Amino acid sequence: MTGPVIIDVQLYEPQALADAQAALGDTLLLVQVTSAETFAQAHPPGAVLVEPAELVSGEPPATGKLPSAERIAAVLERIGYSPERQVVALDDEGGGWAGRLLWTLDCIGRRDWGYLNGGLHAWHGAGLPLVNGPCTATPANAPVTVTIDRSPIADQAEVLAAIDDPEVQIWDVRSAAEHAGLRRAAARVGHIPGALNTDWLLLQDPDRQYRLLEDLPGFLAEAGLEPASKAIITHCQTHHRSSLSYLVGRLLGFHSIRAYDGSWSEWGNDPNTPIHNPAAGEERS
Repeated sequence: MTGPVIIDVQLYEPQALADAQAALGDTLLLVQVTSAETFAQAHPPGAVLVEPAELVSGEPPATGKLPSAERIAAVLERIGYSPERQVVALDDEGGGWAGRLLWTLDCIGRRDWGYLNGGLHAWHGAGLPLVNGPCTATPANAPVTVTIDRSPIADQAEVLAAIDDPEVQIWDVRSAAEHAGLRRAAARVGHIPGALNTDWLLLQDPDRQYRLLEDLPGFLAEAGLEPASKAIITHCQTHHRSSLSYLVGRLLGFHSIRAYDGSWSEWGNDPNTPIHNPAAGEERS
């Protein structure tokens, strides 16, 4: 997977991104989604910082839900966003938090963006310069206003309807232990009935500086995913890990992919949702 994949999103290798920075100048907005501490230690020249906590509502139990339009607008205004600038995201973990920013852009109708394959690790591995110090982003010249487009979002009712819909697949990217009900991260354990499980870590390759797995289509086909013919809803615990699976779906051109941002923190803490708990050998509704 190199270069543009579909018309509105682009997967960048490090040198290609460095070349794009040189060619586009301030037209390109490079956003590093990490902690402030990591950013201060190392970031590509010209990058601005968005911290992960800025991309989630933080409201329990489903702390990973999309923030309000006003909160999103304030973050974008702070980093100098404008619709005319090309946004490219990176992180330090193989795509989870960068994917979360890019999903957020999709949720405000900004569906053209780029992702640095492998993020900070790949940039460093390519021998490209890194600088240190705090973020010194220049705020946007004009107020930023956004409107939420819910087409990339699946809510709990839509996930519930998807369980019995043969045209929809639910893609759970939590660990196998969480999926099987062997690890507790909510009041109830197990998984949404019928959900397919692939640990999000299997989508990235630590031996290639955390770039995306080279044969993602083959891997996903083997896992049973059918994105050419079925709509996909992906989730994890808080829609952090599933931001990577959403990103993968967009880069591969899935005909329909949405993220359940309530994820298991909402589903597993609701006493009325159906679950399948293999560890207990039972299904509850």
